[in-house]
Amino acid sequence: MPQHARRRLTRRDALRKTAVGGLALAGTAAIAGPLVAGADAATPDFGYRDDGRAYVVGTGADLVFKVDRRTGDLTSLVYKGTEYQGYGGKNSHVETGLGTSSVSIRKTGDTILVTVVHGTMHHYYAARRGENNVYMWTNKADASITATRYIVRVRPGLFPNDAPDSWDARTDTLVEAQDIRRKPNGGTRSKHYSNQRVIDYDHVGWSTGEVGMWIVRSNHEKASGGPFYRSLMRHHYEDGAGLYEILYYGENQTEPMRFGLQGPYVLAFTDGSAPSPALRHDRVDTSWVDGLGLAGWVGRGGRGRVAGVGLSGRGTAYAYTVGFANTEAQYWTEADPATGRFVSPYMLPGTYTLTVYKEELAVHTTRVTVTAGRTTALHTLAIGSDPSRSRAIWRIGDWSGTPRGFKNATLMTTMHPSDARARPWTGSAHTVGVSHADDFPCYQWADINNRMRIRFKLTSQQLALGHTLNIGVTTAFANGRPRVRVNDWVSAVPAPTKEPSTRSLTVGSYRGNNHTYSYAVPASAWVRSPDAYQELTLDIVSGSGGSAYLSPGVSYDAIELLP
Repeated sequence: MPQHARRRLTRRDALRKTAVGGLALAGTAAIAGPLVAGADAATPDFGYRDDGRAYVVGTGADLVFKVDRRTGDLTSLVYKGTEYQGYGGKNSHVETGLGTSSVSIRKTGDTILVTVVHGTMHHYYAARRGENNVYMWTNKADASITATRYIVRVRPGLFPNDAPDSWDARTDTLVEAQDIRRKPNGGTRSKHYSNQRVIDYDHVGWSTGEVGMWIVRSNHEKASGGPFYRSLMRHHYEDGAGLYEILYYGENQTEPMRFGLQGPYVLAFTDGSAPSPALRHDRVDTSWVDGLGLAGWVGRGGRGRVAGVGLSGRGTAYAYTVGFANTEAQYWTEADPATGRFVSPYMLPGTYTLTVYKEELAVHTTRVTVTAGRTTALHTLAIGSDPSRSRAIWRIGDWSGTPRGFKNATLMTTMHPSDARARPWTGSAHTVGVSHADDFPCYQWADINNRMRIRFKLTSQQLALGHTLNIGVTTAFANGRPRVRVNDWVSAVPAPTKEPSTRSLTVGSYRGNNHTYSYAVPASAWVRSPDAYQELTLDIVSGSGGSAYLSPGVSYDAIELLP
């Protein structure tokens, strides 16, 4: 919320301080009615007017915004006298703009609500008295309309342009598609490289130190992909910038689209600080929304929760997340690291699949029913599907549903695999007991580093038996999957598993449908000496084409040989 220099408190200051996280002063008179002509050029009182082309909304603080009466586009965002909206002649809007729509406005107490109706879709903007915020909701009722995001377009030159998700086409060269570029120093940039899973962030934006502009995300209950999904959050180029609330994004998507009302998500301006914690999706007070008549709105009274007393069988070195999902909604909560206790967000009534994740690996599932106005209590959930508990002859990496611990794994959500900062993807064989996991590449492609080798020894007793080789992948690109060779023995080519069909490994995401390939290696495959190294060769095969970093590939979770 804005911070003001020490001076005599004015009536406008009092209104400003009624913003979220501020001080509400008793006896402050309400300011009703439309704005005076020309008020959008200065700081107005709380109200709105029709300028013939747009509804001009004043928040009673430092923000004035305009909504086009024909399309529902956001056409102006003036904060403290500076226009922030727009670049390249484009507005801020749902998807790439809805076109002709029915747009209406009304004032209800301390709220001004703009309603945009386009076919079966509803979009809403709301202003609250004294706040520098624009609250938004989007209700996509069916597939008749493409409405997968809201983008706030921001004028160039207002915020720093120096993050991994930014570039300057005047100096940077194109690497892949139209959205990945290389800087003169060999580093790579893309709008995909924000490096945040949904569970990791509450807001995204920029700050100059004096002005902050943020999107505070919604609870994503009608989005898809779960807690670990990575999607576009913002971009920044030399000709403009953008902030996103992604409602559904098809790239590297693991789930079908959900329909219904999503929100509120909040466009917030500050004095340079992060947005108020009171705006967070799990803290925001939405009681004032209950009486607005939003299509699809379900307030807290129509929701229920789930609470569990604990999780048994946890690994203390890992974070655990409890997720809930059905075709209508998705939710998640972090389990207490000491006890495993958890309490869900307020959820829509229904029956959900409850999934316990060790980091990002599903290790337990069950079903649970949520009832409005109630908390469903669960006994301790016993984790019984953690592959780390299996005794292994050797294991490279650990089972977490992520490629963490492998070479370059910490870099791949913020840069392209060809980035100059990445260690070479090729190298000598990995020797079990000698090499470290961080010497083994996190990704393998058919056209980059095929024929990766693992060397290991077996005891005389182990040589007498066949063993199971497990290869866990977090995702695969272009139907890539591993075919293995152990000395002279070659496995069959496994069938491809269901994975996203779009780019993944080059756009900052290793997340897919975690899968384990198992191979029964016969005893006849071994070199019959406990002193000799057995040599395992991994090849990525596929019926699909592609070259270099867009050739078929996989992201590794763990590789192990079981007794």
